[in-house]
Amino acid sequence: MDAFFASVEQRDFPELRGKPVAVGSADRRGVIAAASYEAREYGVRSAMPSSRALQLCPNLIFVDHRFSVYRSVSAQVREIFNRYTDLVEPLSIDEAYLDVTHNKTGIELATVIASEIRKDIFNETQLTASAGISYNKFLAKMASDINKPNGQKLIHPSQAIDFIEKLPIGKFYGVGAATSDKMIKAGIETGADLRKYSKEALAHLFGKQGEYYYLLARGEDYREVNSESKRKSVGAEQTYIEDVSGETMLFNLLSKIAFEVSERLKKGKHKGKTVSIKFKYFDFEQHTRSRTIEDYIDDENEILKISTELLMSDFPSKAIRLLGITVSNLGEAEVNVVDQLTIGF
Repeated sequence: MDAFFASVEQRDFPELRGKPVAVGSADRRGVIAAASYEAREYGVRSAMPSSRALQLCPNLIFVDHRFSVYRSVSAQVREIFNRYTDLVEPLSIDEAYLDVTHNKTGIELATVIASEIRKDIFNETQLTASAGISYNKFLAKMASDINKPNGQKLIHPSQAIDFIEKLPIGKFYGVGAATSDKMIKAGIETGADLRKYSKEALAHLFGKQGEYYYLLARGEDYREVNSESKRKSVGAEQTYIEDVSGETMLFNLLSKIAFEVSERLKKGKHKGKTVSIKFKYFDFEQHTRSRTIEDYIDDENEILKISTELLMSDFPSKAIRLLGITVSNLGEAEVNVVDQLTIGF
């Protein structure tokens, strides 16, 4: 979906159309959740601090999030996908992989299917979507960003190597900022540079991921579209408008998060063996700690007890801006899900 949250707001509130809009909060600790294309022209991006966004775009219009509406629209779009194929793997609330090799409509060309899906989405939601079409996940994902908004791009097998070789390494999906920096220092600035390295050399530089990068440089990605993904962990975290500190304050905040995690576990009929806490200092330095126990748990008090012990094992030395708890090692799980308790943007 194109600028999903912001586009929903512009759809529902006509006075926002054609204007730079950000979903989030304008306060000093706020973070941009989504930006309209008008805002992006100023350099505003999701995950950017609101203060920075206002520097770039002083006339930026902030609107509060409405996650229940976004989820409802996402469900509408998912229903459209399912008319064409059952092989749908959501990446997030606004993005998914579809395998249309054997589709329900009998349409032979994936480009036609993508066009029909985008047309259905617009007719039924008044929102635009973009699509990437290719023979594997990596290339389809890369193609999906090329003609946004409201467009689509095909990377044919005959075009794949040429496309990859010209692609800057920082644009590779799955190559984060730190890895990109490491690659550039090693002289790997494009897909063509990456293709020059042997599998062994990349494994030496990047461990297990090295083989994955080796395959990507050759247009190979054998991951299937998995429509049966299940939860691997359940968690909640909260970003605070004001920094927090002190044993009593942190214990009280942990207890609220433990209650929320417990409720989510029970609602999903999950139990887990590993409890993890995450906290982020006011200067964005982040720490995580975990403990695995013998029995599966979903009880609020047990989660809080372990979380508190983890926090007290080396009490935070600075004020905290974010605190979270995750329960993982679930019996049936395969996909990680961590939700925000209160969105601090």
